[in-house]
Amino acid sequence: MALLTVRAAASRLGIGYSTLKQWIYQGRVRTSRTEGGHHRISEIELDRLMTPNELPRASRTRPGPPGLIVALSGRNRLRGFVEEVRSEGLLGQVRLRIGDQALTAVITRDAIQELKLRRGDSAVAIIKSTEVMVARETDAVEPGQAGATRRPGSAGRRRPRGVAARARSPRSGR
Repeated sequence: MALLTVRAAASRLGIGYSTLKQWIYQGRVRTSRTEGGHHRISEIELDRLMTPNELPRASRTRPGPPGLIVALSGRNRLRGFVEEVRSEGLLGQVRLRIGDQALTAVITRDAIQELKLRRGDSAVAIIKSTEVMVARETDAVEPGQAGATRRPGSAGRRRPRGVAARARSPRSGR
């Protein structure tokens, strides 16, 4: 009778190591212990766990397609319609029209097929990001107008390269 480590048994069952450890602590899985106190699981116990009737409740999966998403934690949801769908190889590109703006997302081809995205369909873009970039838009700048993006009243106050700015004292005005 072969004995497996908890990690090897979890891998064979297709569950997480920590899940199997919890089942052991809860008494759902029978193990033997090594002299060092480590749990070992027999092939017979693995066979018992792999039968559909004996799987602990947490590992049972629902047959059929996934259910409807009732709630989602993402806050940045943009509703629009699909303007263009392109797929090539593993990835695809989806362009959504949201008001007068376009949003382009690169997702897997499988996701495009699963969502059945077609031009004209309504869709929701859910934005999850750890970085935010901020930019300003200005009127078109013609070549040679480098100061066009400066604040009003700041033109002509450039310091020569290498000259550091001095702190001004509020009392003296310098």
